[in-house]
Order: sequence, then structure tokens, then C-alpha cells
Amino acid sequence: MIQHDLKARRLPPLFQAGDAPEDWPARRAHWVETLAREVYGVTPAAPAQVRAQILEDDPGAWAGKAGQRRVELAFDTPGGAFAFPIDLTVPRVGRPVPLVVYISFTPQGMGRYLPVEEIVDNGYALACLYYNDVAFDGEDGFAGGLASLYPREGGAAWGKIGMWAFAASRVLDYALTLPEIDPERILCAGHSRLGKTALWAAAQDTRFAGAFSNDSGCSGAAISRGKQGESIQAIVDQFPYWFCENYRAYAGREDAQAFDQHWLLASIAPRPLYVTSASEDIWADPVSEFLSCVAASEAYRFLGRRGLVYREDAYPAVGEALHRGEIGYHLREGGHFLSRYDWQRFLAFMAVRL
Repeated sequence: MIQHDLKARRLPPLFQAGDAPEDWPARRAHWVETLAREVYGVTPAAPAQVRAQILEDDPGAWAGKAGQRRVELAFDTPGGAFAFPIDLTVPRVGRPVPLVVYISFTPQGMGRYLPVEEIVDNGYALACLYYNDVAFDGEDGFAGGLASLYPREGGAAWGKIGMWAFAASRVLDYALTLPEIDPERILCAGHSRLGKTALWAAAQDTRFAGAFSNDSGCSGAAISRGKQGESIQAIVDQFPYWFCENYRAYAGREDAQAFDQHWLLASIAPRPLYVTSASEDIWADPVSEFLSCVAASEAYRFLGRRGLVYREDAYPAVGEALHRGEIGYHLREGGHFLSRYDWQRFLAFMAVRL
């Protein structure tokens, strides 16, 4: 049933006949380069250095269980220096801990999508990056924030999802300098458009140990061919600044893509990947998100890993968590939201994968 439904989507293949393990770096690079050129835009080179300044420091936050700092990160760009703040919370446990770089819809990351104390209680540090501090989520002609500091040339000039992902990698640069953070266990996470961003950040930057994408839908985890709800036409009409100009060529022409979003998920292999959907979020389309995980599993199997482990004869039930492979998935009851339930299952999945 599942494989029949997937075959009906007529997805572009991940591999070519005769591909061998030594072809993996070139194949993965091809997926990422294609998605950069056709969807998100080409990311500029990373800066030589990221400078950090601690603005606030509370060593006894969250009932004394964690230290919390507000840190300004700065780096040089072609148009001059750029800086943005993050909020870093680190459990006081006396050993290096895993870190979630969370791309946030709200300043200081303390909004409706984030159970900070519960994350700390699970032994994770948390770095919150407010996306509007990097590039404004609106149509401003790329005239403000980070967008204004890089030249825009051609149809593959980066969109704002690429800019937010670039900033997540700068948080990673900083995190790698901290002795209290385990450098091998730094993850990227986000919800909705910022779930798309987390996937793109981890696809490009293999220093991320894995990614968590919640309800990322169209142009995120969900394959575009045969998708319900939001389409490429709808997303580029409403949010053209998220993407490069080249992406508009596929509006209403999903089948013309020489790629699809399973290439994005496959680019994260063999690292652990967690994708979540919501039963009432038809705009994101849980079926297309799930089938994308199934399709991307071929890349994990190519590398000797299991990818998504699922039942062939039935789609996941609401409340069912698939945690037995390197790709994890669950379908939560309800609508477009990043809930405590989603965080709990993501943390449980990563606890045995990292």
C-alpha cells in the first residue's frame, strides 16, 4: 500500500544505476546544489570568524537547574559587520551536553512553541535564534538585516529561508567553542517555515548531528508531486522572499522538477532526522510528509542504515511514533502547532540516536 502510493507520485530517483558507496559524497552534493539553485538560493561562504559577546548571564536560571545567557554573535559580510542575539540555556550537570539550535518565531524563544524547562530536564542545552533578528519575514525588497549585506545576482540568489539557515550555522560555530556543549550532538530544530529552515540548515551543514522538522509541509518535508493543501504556486505567490527566483518556474508545474523534497531529507543521511505531522494540518499534508520520509529512506539504506521503519500495509495512526530507524516520525492529533507532545517524542527519539 505505502510503496504503491509512493510509486504513484513518480518521484525523481535519488541514485543512478551503478552508484556505489564511494559515489555518496558526489550524489549528496548534487542534491544540495540542485535545491540551492532551484529552491532556496545559493548560500554565501561562511565567515572566517564568529565573535561572541555575552550581554546577560544568569547562572542560576530555571530554579537553579541551568545557566542562561544572552549572547550577541557578530561576523563580517561583504557589506560590513552583522550581529544578532541568541539565548543560550545550558543544564548544570558537570559534563558536555547535547544542544538544540532552535530557530524561533518569538524573541528570547520563550513563546508558545517551546517548553524550555522540560528540554533542560531532558539534559539538553537550548540555543534560541529569533529569525526576524536575522532577516525580516516579509516583503522588504531584501533591503534590511542580513539580506542587505550580500549582493543579489541572478535567479539563484538566496531567499530568507537560506538566510535563517545561515544564521543557524553561525550559532553552531559559536557552540563549537563551548566546553559545556558536546560538539558531536548539536541539532537544528524548527516549526512550519522554520522547520523548512532547520532541514535546509542540516542538509547544507553536516556539522549538525541531525534535525527536527515539525509541520514543515510544502517546500519542507512534504513531497510536492500529488501534494494536498499548499502548493508551490500558493507558497511562491504569498512568500516569494523565502526562496530564490528560480523556484517560481515550478509554480503549477511540480512534475517539471528534476527533484523533489525527498532529496532534502536524503541530504541529511546518515544523521538522525525527525519529522512530525499533525492530523488536521492538511495545508502541510501529513501523507506527503510521511511519504517523503519513506522515499528518503533509500539514502539511509544506501549507507547501511535503516531510515524510516514502518508498516507497509497502513499509514501511521494518530499518536503512533515510529522510532526504530534513523528517520523518526509521528502523527499528532490536532492542527498546525509545535506542542509539548512533539518535543517529548523528538527528545525521546534523539536520546537513543545520538
